[in-house]
Amino acid sequence: MVDQADMTRMPPAAAFRDDDGAVRPQFLEQVREAIERGDAVALHALVGELHEADTGDLIEALDAESRPRFIELLGGKFDFTALTEVEDTIREDILEELLPKTVADGVRDLDSDDAAHILEDLPQREQAEILEQMPPPERSAVERILHYPEESAGRRMQTEFIAVPPSWTVGDAIDHMRETADLPERFFELYVVDEERKLLGAVALDRLLRTKRPVPVAELMDPDRRRVRANEDQEAVARMFERYNLVAAPVVDDGERLVGVLTFDDIVDVIEEEAEEDIRALGGVTRDEGLADSVWKVAGGRFNWLLVNLATAFLASSVLGFFEGSLEKMVALAVLAPIVASQGGNATTQTMTVAVRALATRELTDANARRVILRELLVGMVNGLAFAVITGVAAWAWFKVPGLGVVIALAMLCNMVAAALGGILIPLGLNRLRVDPAVASSPFVTTVTDVVGFFSFLAIATLWFGLK
Repeated sequence: MVDQADMTRMPPAAAFRDDDGAVRPQFLEQVREAIERGDAVALHALVGELHEADTGDLIEALDAESRPRFIELLGGKFDFTALTEVEDTIREDILEELLPKTVADGVRDLDSDDAAHILEDLPQREQAEILEQMPPPERSAVERILHYPEESAGRRMQTEFIAVPPSWTVGDAIDHMRETADLPERFFELYVVDEERKLLGAVALDRLLRTKRPVPVAELMDPDRRRVRANEDQEAVARMFERYNLVAAPVVDDGERLVGVLTFDDIVDVIEEEAEEDIRALGGVTRDEGLADSVWKVAGGRFNWLLVNLATAFLASSVLGFFEGSLEKMVALAVLAPIVASQGGNATTQTMTVAVRALATRELTDANARRVILRELLVGMVNGLAFAVITGVAAWAWFKVPGLGVVIALAMLCNMVAAALGGILIPLGLNRLRVDPAVASSPFVTTVTDVVGFFSFLAIATLWFGLK
């Protein structure tokens, strides 16, 4: 147990988080008390040295009424970068409570990509009010980023970079970096541009510093440096970073003019967001749903997907109507039929999850699709045989009817094979039709296994036992 006296002697990070990485209740209570008292000095002593990610977690842990007050008390000492670390809904609520001048003063010193990220989800009117309060250079940089489409490289880039002409020497470039006050906070390479700001190449910072001062930067630059189009999709850019182990990449417009730079920390966020989006889509949850959202917003966002699933459930249940007579004559069929359908649903979810993720990462392509389909088919057959034996023996032992074990075994094999094929073919087909398989696959594949499961089991039972 950590008491308050011990916490005052701890480094900020240690006092802030417990062994599980969660915010310490004692620390959170101290912050709340400082906010209630309006004690800016005590509040800054507690949180002034926290990393922006820790500050973001602290803001999320506070109640909604305390969050804007927390920022106002810290004033100019609050690092607005922390707002990039909180849920979108929480950030929007906070910004609505703060004065436009307060927000403008807070984001003016941030990297342009962070400033744009904070403002991008606000309504146009509120965006305009805040941007009007910013100095023209910073305002122009943020407006350029916000001009690009969402989920594009232009929205992720920062407009702060170092560009030099090809006539400069290594010494010129080094002196420029030493004498310029407004360099980017972090940078990994310099970019060589012509008079029209067209990108000629890039020079890695480590190579620059290892080269003698009189050498022209044109001799050091890599003219084939991989570059990113400003309108290019951020997911494609993330794959390029991953494939070629990039640390940074220049961003150019349609005229090959250098307009910004992307760094690996931006790409980490993209990878995390895209993975989270796929996971949410597979579960029928909207991409922007957060824990801070209201009940009505969450319910509305989930309603459509649940409605589609209800419709497919009715379709699957209609199969039972074709075998109403068989079910009346043999009650055991009604007991066992859901087992076949459920096991097929579980199997197809496994296959579908692998397929959707492989399509998202471009690991599954036309070149290897046939091999992957065959592999999943064989996996379905192997697991189908295994579970056919298990469920057949269980049904035989349960109802003391040997034929019932044979029937459910055959149906289980059929449905497991159908699950394997549906789990891979449906995402592939949707992807071919330019429909996001993460969003649309689940209702289709579960319907396939329900229909095949019910139909195969009841049809085989009807024939085997002569039921009509």
